[in-house]
Formats: sequence, structure tokens, C-alpha cells
Amino acid sequence: MLKKYSQLFSLVFFGIFSVFVTSVSAIDLDEATRTVVADGSGKTIVLTPEQVKRGKRLFNATCGACHVGGVSKTNPNVGLDPEALSLATPRRDNVAALVDYLKNPTTYDGLESIAETHPSIKSADIYPRMRSLTDEDLKAISGHILLSPKVQGEKWGGGKIYY
Repeated sequence: MLKKYSQLFSLVFFGIFSVFVTSVSAIDLDEATRTVVADGSGKTIVLTPEQVKRGKRLFNATCGACHVGGVSKTNPNVGLDPEALSLATPRRDNVAALVDYLKNPTTYDGLESIAETHPSIKSADIYPRMRSLTDEDLKAISGHILLSPKVQGEKWGGGKIYY
């Protein structure tokens, strides 16, 4: 009987322990980790734990179907990793640039609008999930995109190797 309880205790303990070890909450992230580039001048902002949580939730609900793990299912050559965002024209490696992209998406070279094929505020009539997003929501989503490589490392945007 004692052996049965000790086995049960071990299972419960390790189950609870693994949940705490494998999941990182926004509150656990220090200020340095929550610091992201705000605009093209290099100014930084510190995301609040609430912005981090909301950004992740909104990203998963609105963008996650095509961009799970920072990849682009429709074009695996272009991900949401820091290098790909910095090489886009215009650069998309800061909050202001990503918010602009979510309002008016363009091709990777910046030459053509893709608002009819990529969910955006501009095409909210086609993509209903975009209708209710505010500028603060877009900022939170952008923050999540820029924060994820710090939390997930090379897995973010890593593609099929990891997912």
C-alpha cells in the first residue's frame, strides 16, 4: 500500500514539476528578455507581462495557422526569424515595421501589396479575424514575433527540423 502511494506521489510530483519546467510564463521573463526594438531608429521598449501574454494569444489565434513556430507555411523560404525580418524590404525587424506590415502587407521585396492574400487590417473584410484588432493588439502580436526567438532560440523560424 505504501509502495502504491509513493508511486502515485512520484507521478504527480514529476507531472507538476515538468509543467513548471517546460512552460515559461510572461511573468518569468526578465526585463532584458522582454525588451524589443520599437522602431527603425533602434529605440527599444520593454513589453509588459500582459502584452507578452496577449501577443502570444492573439498570434496563435490570428496568425498561428500559417505561422506556427515562426515559419511561413505558404512560403517556407521566408520565416519570422530575426534574419528573415531584417532582410525584408522594408525591414520588418521592429515593432513599428511589423505593425505597418499587419496593416498593409507587401511582398518580401516591398514592391507589391499582398493584402488580398495575406490577412491584414486593410483586408479585414476578407479576413474577419483582423476586424477587431486594435493598434495595441498589433503591437502585442509584433512584440510576440520579436520576443519569440529570445525564448525559443533557433527553433523559432527553424521549420521542419523542429516541427
